[in-house]
Amino acid sequence: MRLAEALPRPVAFVLGGGASFGAVQVGMLQALGEFGVAPDLVVGTSVGSINGAVLAEDPRGAASRLSHLWMQLTGDMVFPGRAVERVRTWHQHHTYLVSSDSLREVVAKTISTERIEDLALPFAATATDLLAAEVVHLESGPLVPAVLASAAVPGVYPPVRIDGRDLIDGGVVSNVPVDHVLQMGARSVVVLDCGVLGLHVEVPRTLPDMIAHAIGIMLRQQAARDVPEVARQVPVLYPPGPFPLTSSPLDFTASAKLMQEAYERTRRFLPAVQPSGPGLYGTPPLMSRTAPT
Repeated sequence: MRLAEALPRPVAFVLGGGASFGAVQVGMLQALGEFGVAPDLVVGTSVGSINGAVLAEDPRGAASRLSHLWMQLTGDMVFPGRAVERVRTWHQHHTYLVSSDSLREVVAKTISTERIEDLALPFAATATDLLAAEVVHLESGPLVPAVLASAAVPGVYPPVRIDGRDLIDGGVVSNVPVDHVLQMGARSVVVLDCGVLGLHVEVPRTLPDMIAHAIGIMLRQQAARDVPEVARQVPVLYPPGPFPLTSSPLDFTASAKLMQEAYERTRRFLPAVQPSGPGLYGTPPLMSRTAPT
């Protein structure tokens, strides 16, 4: 039986957060498409909500569109301004360094659908309610603000106010939002994980690296908790990426390399997968020394 036929429908694609590591998801999509594995619904967090919105808008053409986007993306397009300008922004607003205007422009140019409910596939952008400290899944309303809220990295971008709530990056509480797709009716799940954000293969030796490493550990705990629970109920396909990742999540110069490596690893992985009911098919990169093949 072909892999696509072995996965009970509806099939949910879950795209996790990871800043510039979002390029990994493009390579995975390219390989999955070659094996006929396509989504019926999509959920994304942070950069995964940007990639996921394109996927939900254009399931057939998303891999090609996203490949073109990621080959063009630069750090200045996503995190614009020199250091002095970011300090000025911080002095003016006190809680963030960069305006979200440039990111809004990237998203608006990439996605033409105005409202979430008008996308070709059901879609949810996962964000965090800043004051209530709880996960929020945005499944209707204006699309661009929802994506910006999901990607509003705290301290970097300003919160996005939607329906009276101040929302920030969904990765704060649910970086790989696998559990929500069951509520959306999924009977199979495909996880497109950006990788081990911030984790290092050796003990961090600088303060920024130590902070990033600690954040990476916290992000992985959610996946370690939620993925096995979901896998007890439905098949969960977890393609490997080029892990562990050693570049910075703010460095967009490695996009082509990440896409290619993710494509090659996923393409090697998929022929060996034979789903036969609920279970975890693949190995989440839960620790930096884990390097699935």
